[in-house]
Amino acid sequence: MARGPARRSEPGIERHPLSLGSRPLGLCVAGPMLGRNPGWVTTQGEILAELLRSEGYSVRITSTIPSRLPRLLDTLACLARWSRSIDVAIVSVFSDKAFVVADATTLLLRALGKPQVLVLRGGALPEFQRRHPDWMRRVLRRGCIVVAPSEYLARATRPLGLIAEVMPNILEIEKYSFRSRERPHPRLLWMRTFHEIYNPGMAVDVLAALKPFIPDAILTMAGQEKGRLQHVRDAASARRLDASIRFPGFLDLEGKQREFAGHDIFLNTNRIDNMPVSLLEAAAFGLPIVSTDVGGISDLFIHEETALLVGSEDASAMADAVRRLLDDPDLSARLSGNARRLAESCSWTALRHRWGNVLARASACGKERGR
Repeated sequence: MARGPARRSEPGIERHPLSLGSRPLGLCVAGPMLGRNPGWVTTQGEILAELLRSEGYSVRITSTIPSRLPRLLDTLACLARWSRSIDVAIVSVFSDKAFVVADATTLLLRALGKPQVLVLRGGALPEFQRRHPDWMRRVLRRGCIVVAPSEYLARATRPLGLIAEVMPNILEIEKYSFRSRERPHPRLLWMRTFHEIYNPGMAVDVLAALKPFIPDAILTMAGQEKGRLQHVRDAASARRLDASIRFPGFLDLEGKQREFAGHDIFLNTNRIDNMPVSLLEAAAFGLPIVSTDVGGISDLFIHEETALLVGSEDASAMADAVRRLLDDPDLSARLSGNARRLAESCSWTALRHRWGNVLARASACGKERGR
């Protein structure tokens, strides 16, 4: 169902919604729209839908149900019910079991004759493409346009004979207040889901490696529990770090603003990643970032210009990188300022016309197919 009242466009930016006769272009954004549920992060699909609505488009979203099968059934039912009002569908495409949802969704949209913009999501898609090239090719060819938030995911489509357009994830930059960290304190922040692919235990290893040199170092680990929180707590206790690690749980926007303001260095320990919004948020707030260089991270960040990058699982190298930031104010200030500029390139101001162009071409594609 459509979300709340439309927001006003940013000052000084005129609205140019595409229209069909007397009504604006009707859009449907399909995927996991889970931000309305307590403890769930607002997804990129929800953010895009709200921003497009603020531009004057008619936008529906589906689905807000957390469980995958009920969400799929709700999505298919909504698409069938809304068919007459949908001119272009924007569909999020995830890998593994979630790819079944994308397959069924795009198949129905094709049967309904609706042009589709398919948006690749998740750092595991390249590996999924290697395992299931024919399946992925068949689904992605249903789209008039395929969009990827990073060059990392765009590359995964080329062996399939397809070209994905790179369109960065959107950051509502006005919600993130910048503070330069030219002289950071050893206050470390980690913020992801407590799941094995995000390797939260590595952050504990980093703090343990820092303590002999920086006894007052502290670490805050925030995020939704997905099976690894107790393991991390046990690891902290075993290393006698209980007093130096906080677990504030899932952070809403107010919580993020509070925690980012109270910390000076951001740790990203992922084993798999694409274009993580959490890193863009850290960049927007001005925290120097130390991250593993997995997946699309090295496409997004440049080592020693916008972040410090280390190998996956290398806690010792990550601890050394933190010490560099604490010892080198020029490096810390440079990373802080450059990362903020990177975050600003992902703002709606920077991306709105590009999305308008994509929707215009998708609409024209639908008209061509309908002839």
